[in-house]
Amino acid sequence: MATATLARGSGRSRYAFLLAPKALFGLLMIGALIVAGAFAPLIAPFDPARQDLMAAMTPPQLTGPHFLGTDHVGRDLLSRIIFGARVSLLIAIAVVVFSGIAGIVLGIVSGYFGSRIDSLIQKFLEVFWAFPPLLLAIAIVAFLGQGLAIVIIALASQRWIPYCRLARAEAMSLRDREFVVAARSLGAGHTRILREHILPNILPSMLVVGTFAMATAIISEAALSFLGLGVPPTIPTWGGMLADARAYISTSWWMALFPGLCIFLTVLGINLLGDVLRTRFDPKIKNF
Repeated sequence: MATATLARGSGRSRYAFLLAPKALFGLLMIGALIVAGAFAPLIAPFDPARQDLMAAMTPPQLTGPHFLGTDHVGRDLLSRIIFGARVSLLIAIAVVVFSGIAGIVLGIVSGYFGSRIDSLIQKFLEVFWAFPPLLLAIAIVAFLGQGLAIVIIALASQRWIPYCRLARAEAMSLRDREFVVAARSLGAGHTRILREHILPNILPSMLVVGTFAMATAIISEAALSFLGLGVPPTIPTWGGMLADARAYISTSWWMALFPGLCIFLTVLGINLLGDVLRTRFDPKIKNF
């Protein structure tokens, strides 16, 4: 009885750090992004592509049909923001997953085997590291053309590097630990050691990197859309909405305010959650 109570208590304390204000705000922002992205057709009051020139540049209405106002061609801003969340969520998750898988695999292989394999992978990394991330993404989109898949490839092209560098460092520190040496002496192959002993021990750190990577992916996608190099203009995005608002910012402030506020709050929430996760999983910090 006492043992079961202790186990339940330890389980609750294990996730107590998620009750911190920063973690709750981050989870709230991510939850809102997920809900808006998953249920956009059900939540949005209007078709995001529907134009109504008679209602163009309508200011926010507390009791009217356009709660956040309309843009220069009469499209409902609230509906476009909700559908824009779907694009931001999809791109952020895809970039984190693809870049994370590539970076972790290359990093643990590089750190575990060392020698020539490590040197080859690090030289390959340095080639990509030489390019500024946004400029490399712009070059890829300009060469391959616009499209959702192209934007994901462009943003993931260099974001695997932080995963790789951190995974390499941790794999190098783990490859000579007692449990790895014991597994190797018992006949475990390299693949099994990497899968069962190295990878599980570096996943908490990769989770922290992935959280911050989501925020940078959202900002980068908004920057590409703002420059006209993101997804096609027919797809509503927060960055594209900011680009549309440039010519009307002095007269229709709401066109730039609300998309910019969504980007700010989403990125802030994700970064705050990432900071809490870093504090929780970093052994040098004992705040939790």
